[in-house]
Amino acid sequence: MIKFPRTVALAALVTMGMFGGIASADSGPVPGSAKVTVNDNRSQITVVGEGNLSSIPDVMRLTAGVEVRRSSASTAFADARKAAAKLTEALLGTGIEAKDLQTNELSLGPVYDNYPVVAGYRAAQGVEAVVRDVDSADKVIDAVAAVGEEARLNGVSFEVSDTHKMLKAARDAAFEDARARAEQYAELAGDELGRVVSITEEGGTPPSPIMFGGALAADKASISPGQQNISVRVRVVYELR
Repeated sequence: MIKFPRTVALAALVTMGMFGGIASADSGPVPGSAKVTVNDNRSQITVVGEGNLSSIPDVMRLTAGVEVRRSSASTAFADARKAAAKLTEALLGTGIEAKDLQTNELSLGPVYDNYPVVAGYRAAQGVEAVVRDVDSADKVIDAVAAVGEEARLNGVSFEVSDTHKMLKAARDAAFEDARARAEQYAELAGDELGRVVSITEEGGTPPSPIMFGGALAADKASISPGQQNISVRVRVVYELR
């Protein structure tokens, strides 16, 4: 009778049985699994660890603007610029710095009731504001509304300013998860965990802004940054000894 090494038998058990699926000979471990192999008489274990992290956003991006309709193009444009200046002044009055305001729209065009008859002209100017004090969200939105009937609130989004710190913490958690899995399987195999042979960061979920529409943001009860999530997967190969 042919006898196989203990670690090879464990590889078959982990890959084919313990997680309810059958992996092909070429497939690597998926998150939450492990694979033991023997190369050049040296046993190795490959594990995939996951790191999931949630953080409360500390920055709000607000998109707002003004829009007017007048009988002449010059009047529409002039009045839109005046309203935009009023909007900018209102935003600066909430504590937002000038460097955190950026014009993102400037338009002027005819309005038709019965094409091609021109009924008037529409002019608009938009701005994106970076609000670094999330607690002042209500005050900023109220300031936009106070500009008057020309004001438009297009939406808000929330994000974490230091995404590098957030990503680093998720990587730390993913590596620790991989090591804990590897240590457990090494113990089950009657071996000890050796040095790291390779580390590969695989696809994860990067942090992305949490978006809210203008209608939602207009309700104070719903102006909340919520949480931003990030996940990282790392494939680690260890020697067994």
